[in-house]
Amino acid sequence: MRATDFFAVPVSNITLERRRNALNLFQTFAETAMAGGAPPKGLEQAFAAKLEISPSMWSQIKSARPIGDKLARQIEQHCGKPAGWLDEEREPVGLTPAEQQFLALALKAWRATNSDGRKQLRQLLKDRITG
Repeated sequence: MRATDFFAVPVSNITLERRRNALNLFQTFAETAMAGGAPPKGLEQAFAAKLEISPSMWSQIKSARPIGDKLARQIEQHCGKPAGWLDEEREPVGLTPAEQQFLALALKAWRATNSDGRKQLRQLLKDRITG
């Protein structure tokens, strides 16, 4: 660690909360759209259009661009949230409905097979994670 690292300006909590909450809004938007039959491809562009920002801006927000006050209020308005909603720290919510459905399906598959089938399921998941 360099001496200058002690003087680095930390990212403010509001910046982190706004990004985290904006990502949660996107997740909710995407899950709702897919539950309605929309394909996953194009959801990010559709969300950016809903917020009235460019897809490039949304991409920057997801990675590092801070969300200023004006943009935060714009996002809240277009997502039907009260002013200041993006700024608030939230407790992590439990599993999303999509995650719950996946886990129920995985458990059903696990219980419906024998030892060899379980090994295959485990390997399939490992292969999927490692690419």
